[in-house]
Amino acid sequence: MTGRERADRRQALRLLAPTLLALGALTVYPGFWVVWLSLQHRVPIFHVARFAGLDNYVFLASDPRFWNAARTTVVFTALSVALELALGVTVALALHRQRRGRRLGLSLLLLAWAMPSVVTAKLYEWLYHPAAGLVSVLLGGHALNWLGDPYLALPAVILADVWRTMPFVAILCYARLVTIPAEVYEAAQVDGAGRLATLGRITLPLLGRIVMLALLLRMLDALRAFDIMFVLTGGGPAGTTETLTVYAYRSLFQMLQLGFGSAVSVVVFALVMGVAWAYLRLLRARAVVA
Repeated sequence: MTGRERADRRQALRLLAPTLLALGALTVYPGFWVVWLSLQHRVPIFHVARFAGLDNYVFLASDPRFWNAARTTVVFTALSVALELALGVTVALALHRQRRGRRLGLSLLLLAWAMPSVVTAKLYEWLYHPAAGLVSVLLGGHALNWLGDPYLALPAVILADVWRTMPFVAILCYARLVTIPAEVYEAAQVDGAGRLATLGRITLPLLGRIVMLALLLRMLDALRAFDIMFVLTGGGPAGTTETLTVYAYRSLFQMLQLGFGSAVSVVVFALVMGVAWAYLRLLRARAVVA
């Protein structure tokens, strides 16, 4: 390494130092503190503060409420992300084929995506009202307790989340579609390819990387989802919409079991990191094959 290169590296480190210090103060240090807190019995209201080792994690392994929250998290993530990807790709394809009203469609998508989760949750709380909600009116006035029925609450939360986040997938896919050269489709037409063949052999393969990126981002977001189900149902009824993040919140801020709640938070973090690691491994494997 030449002297010039060493000087450039030192200059780069000096320029990055403020950002690295900020990241360390805002993410690394709190992360280590949460891990340390998860190894303790810490209940400030009862002045309990002692080292517990892995007791919190051992209790989680046999806690039915934890496993119910984990199952709800997996179901919510799988169904919401699958619906968002399917609908997002479909909407993007429809927008790309549209000749009129494309800007209006994009504006409406951005409006839904830009709306805060809490606002979306309150909107759907009104829509789901058993007596006066629009959903009940459209069903002919049948008073269904969407948010109070254990069999309907989770699907209702999933539909609200899909409505809010599907535009994100649609806009990503639409942005990729407009970059595909028209010559590709013209060549397919010359070769006699129909619409279905063009869709299956050209459009969808070229959308593959964007769909994979949307899958990763949406899975990471859905695994950590909190606000929409907390505002709509508070985790109820009977825990049917209580995800791991809602369980962690209740343990930390409502029951003030800081050690136990931190243990749940560490599990959520490990789950999110595991998904990100699997995604990177998949990308590496696909790059090797390519």
